[in-house]
Amino acid sequence: MRKVVSGLFISLDGVVESPDKWQFDVFDDDMMAAMTSHIAQEDTVLLGRVTYQDWAGYWPTSKDEPYASHINNTPKYVASTTLKEVEWMNSTLIKGPLADQVRSLKQESGGNIGVSGSPSVVRSLLQDGLLDELTLMIHPVVVGGGKRLFLDGMGLKRLHLVRSKMTQSGVAILTYQPHA
Repeated sequence: MRKVVSGLFISLDGVVESPDKWQFDVFDDDMMAAMTSHIAQEDTVLLGRVTYQDWAGYWPTSKDEPYASHINNTPKYVASTTLKEVEWMNSTLIKGPLADQVRSLKQESGGNIGVSGSPSVVRSLLQDGLLDELTLMIHPVVVGGGKRLFLDGMGLKRLHLVRSKMTQSGVAILTYQPHA
């Protein structure tokens, strides 16, 4: 069975929105190695509507490697209740409940199913017991505002740490799995 994994840049105060505005001053070789390893193991990507719309305007013409080639060539599934179609190459709009589509994808053969950006999708998968790994790259910065990964009122979810690494620039890369 395939795994659903998410890797997110996150600030000390839990912000995951617009990391391009606060994370590049600490993006070092250790983070590049972690990102390269993450994308090498995935062959499918899940995106929420907001991330899809933001990225569809940037990545198709980007030269930022290795991610540009990866995200443009990898099959993408887009979770949205408002979009009618998706036009970015290799994109499929999820019709029906996200959990049902993810359960089906997990049964197919292949590599990891990666959730890129898309905190609402990560929350939903975590709540539904469908997220197998959550990697948080915790940056030494307090952003002060923006979308957070975890919201007030979310149900209790216990995780256990399976890997940790501190980068040269002070980013803690922590990988968790849900308790069985």
